[in-house]
Amino acid sequence: MMWSIFAENLPLVKKHLQSFTSMLKQADLLVVGAGILGTGHALQALRSGYSVILSEKDNAPQEATVRNFGQAVISGLSRGKWKQYGLDSLALYQEIQAEFDLGIRNNGSYYIASNADELQLIEELYAINVQDNYRCQLLNKAECLQRFATLRPEYCLAALYFPLELSIEPRTMIHRLLIYLQKKYPDTFQYLPNTSICACTPVNGGAMAETAKGEKLKASKIIICSGSEFRLLYPEIFRNSNLVVSKLQMMQTYPLPGVHLPGNILTGLSIRRYESFQQCPSWAKKDDAVYDPKLLDYGIHILFKQALDGSIIIGDSHEYAPASAVDQLGFDVHTEINELMLNEAQRILQLPDWRMQKYWNGFYSQVKGADMFHLQVDENIQILTGIGGKGMTSGLGLAGHNITQTFA
Repeated sequence: MMWSIFAENLPLVKKHLQSFTSMLKQADLLVVGAGILGTGHALQALRSGYSVILSEKDNAPQEATVRNFGQAVISGLSRGKWKQYGLDSLALYQEIQAEFDLGIRNNGSYYIASNADELQLIEELYAINVQDNYRCQLLNKAECLQRFATLRPEYCLAALYFPLELSIEPRTMIHRLLIYLQKKYPDTFQYLPNTSICACTPVNGGAMAETAKGEKLKASKIIICSGSEFRLLYPEIFRNSNLVVSKLQMMQTYPLPGVHLPGNILTGLSIRRYESFQQCPSWAKKDDAVYDPKLLDYGIHILFKQALDGSIIIGDSHEYAPASAVDQLGFDVHTEINELMLNEAQRILQLPDWRMQKYWNGFYSQVKGADMFHLQVDENIQILTGIGGKGMTSGLGLAGHNITQTFA
């Protein structure tokens, strides 16, 4: 599916590349990296009237932005700026979806509590969101089982439902968004796939970037949103930073046409992991000993999201390594981790077919002891990455805030 979207995009890409070779290669903004955070910066700058060059080292984005669940889950964010970034992203997703099909569905999110500790936490998060005027609803066990025929009654005590939240097709959405930008802003947007930026240097009144092919790109501002790519630009800065990379494992069933699982389904281990619950009064009192310690050792929390074809994405796990030693994470998909996730998933849902059509790894960066890595390398060159697993939920909103600050 991803490559069919890319094929649809190819004529637009060729058109931009042809025009690019014949014009002065400059813009108000150069964004390095076309994942959701980089594309979000391009989108927000274009909406503000600036011209933008967006470079992407690969044929098409294929890192964290396309390897996740595809959930815009504002309810999982901490109160304050991150929740606001999430709300801003939600509004923008809905605005664009009304104009151009990104494959986004408004099916809401559900947190399923399996014991008394988790029930207490969803009740406390409900109170917080009522206070914040963010729509939510507590569902009792009977209401949960009525909505989800595949939910095991022995697992579920109750659920917290957030009706405004979105389900996204992660392998296609970013490609659809890039098509949208090229169609809507043909005169002010240049998208350059297969373009690795190898150097950025200050110049009078702006900055200059050099591609691996030796081309020069000039911009008033450069924003580097390189995800977990730490070797092409400023490797010493990344090597000496507090950035770490998280390796995820995920899986996807075959299509299950008889199963209806709407929305983003988050479970007890998610309740024990997400930032929003860490602000609840009972967070420190929860007893994690009720779970297999290996689940906690591998950072496993079980989420489900049904794709448009009826298949179900299941995951995920978290292993970590510093930016200076990312290779330690390896490229293997570990059978033990998949079996742990599958066993826990089977404790929650009763599906007619648990065979998997796909297993994969994903990698995203985050910062030890901070909520993002944002460094002003020069007056007109900045790096913004390391926002953890919040990109799909809050990346567009964060980008809007940063564009406002950058061009203030």
